[in-house]
Amino acid sequence: MTSLWLDRTHTFRSDQFHPRSAFDSVVAGAGLTGLVTALLLARSGKKVLVLEARSPGAVTTGNTTAKVSLLQGTVLSALRNQYSQKVVDAYVEMNREGQAWLLRYLEGRGVAFQRRDAYTYATSEDGTDILRKEMAVAQAAGLAVEYVREPGLPFPVKGALRLGRQAQIHPMEVIDALVDDVRSHGGQIVSGVRLNGFRGLGALLGAELEVQTDHGPVRAGDVVLATGTPVLDRGLYFAKLKPLRSYAAAFELPGTTAVPDGMFLSVEQPIRSLRDYPADGRRLLLVGGNGHPVGRARSTQAYLDTLIDWTTAKFPGASLTHSWSAQDYQATNLMPFFGKLPRGLGRVYFATGYNKWGMANSVAAALDITSDILGTQLPWASVIHHRVTSPAGAASAATLNAAVAATLARDWAQVGLKRLGESRQQPPEGAGLVFRRGRKPVAVSTVDGTRCQLSAVCTHLGGIVRWNDSERSWDCPLHGSRFSSTGTVLEGPATRDLRQVD
Repeated sequence: MTSLWLDRTHTFRSDQFHPRSAFDSVVAGAGLTGLVTALLLARSGKKVLVLEARSPGAVTTGNTTAKVSLLQGTVLSALRNQYSQKVVDAYVEMNREGQAWLLRYLEGRGVAFQRRDAYTYATSEDGTDILRKEMAVAQAAGLAVEYVREPGLPFPVKGALRLGRQAQIHPMEVIDALVDDVRSHGGQIVSGVRLNGFRGLGALLGAELEVQTDHGPVRAGDVVLATGTPVLDRGLYFAKLKPLRSYAAAFELPGTTAVPDGMFLSVEQPIRSLRDYPADGRRLLLVGGNGHPVGRARSTQAYLDTLIDWTTAKFPGASLTHSWSAQDYQATNLMPFFGKLPRGLGRVYFATGYNKWGMANSVAAALDITSDILGTQLPWASVIHHRVTSPAGAASAATLNAAVAATLARDWAQVGLKRLGESRQQPPEGAGLVFRRGRKPVAVSTVDGTRCQLSAVCTHLGGIVRWNDSERSWDCPLHGSRFSSTGTVLEGPATRDLRQVD
């Protein structure tokens, strides 16, 4: 599975990593959050190092549907159910500033993007009630949202909300521009190096930090965790986030079929997201949806297959060109987390929980983190930071963690019942299974004809990993860590690979 955005010949050239070197700021993660933060700090004169375990944009940013919109499905009405209108207004202003900064930046750098109207649509009468609630909250927050009967889709709908002149991007073209710009301001970007800890180098609050990596330490005045979910457990944010996997596919339509003109998102489940992509004189259709908690699907391939089947039914003759999946994090209280990491000695910052709307939220988080490091403050940020968690948000967190505990206990019990004889089974190509060898859970898979045996215990908090048949990976159902078939960490909060088993 390769996303439309990552299917290219461009090769990233890493800067050289020098252990024990010193920087003003170290940023972990070279997605949109990390690179915008690095650029803003480098522009201010800071000596900046960006550490990326894989390559820039390889994880969430390179697998997004890349909509830069202030109309975000039913996010605003969901927030209003937990917070005051003042907090919702601050969230809208945060996204407005993030969107405006990004589009100004792209215009200044000559990076193409397309203006599109954004639509949230309903296919049922119950869905139209949801639309009207969202419209009321959006209009109260100052968005010029209007209700329309016909949004221009080739299948029946009951109604839709429209917000004009939003935008869509090619995320890897944005990443390329940011990489070049960070380097032009003296910043360094290193791939293949993973941050896995830090310690203070002095007793005073604000003392310099030693940043620990799998290639040796470096020193920094500040550290920014822009890693999707924080890869350090201080603050326990892994317990406040729902890791969600969703799917996307690109299609070429026959000449007689028009691609809908706009960016679309349904209110009913399963979610359907649609947008176009102009490429080489043609317009591709991008369709996304079918989200579910990470590691808890019987077959991830089935989720992708139903998405493809839905598209070909609604758009006869559609021809699949690419398919992929992405991981997003939803905060239990629905509001993104960003700012100073608890127990981070006042020098460690983080951002997470964009709830699938990272194109504007990530830039806004970068603006806030940079402002804090440089000693300034953004008006909307103080409202976001000082909000009070609602009872609904607290209940959601309690429910999430109860489910995690139950999953942990059940999976260990089920592994304990599996026969030792299963260790001699050879999974078919593309398959994986978990069994018990003695008292130890073992994960075995066959990929490209190679059989690989690993510890089945996630290196984060001991969950039993499960096989992902569409991406041929091992996924943890507790907090969303993912590993390749050979055990390499793909996504955190885990920072250590699965151990090989002879």
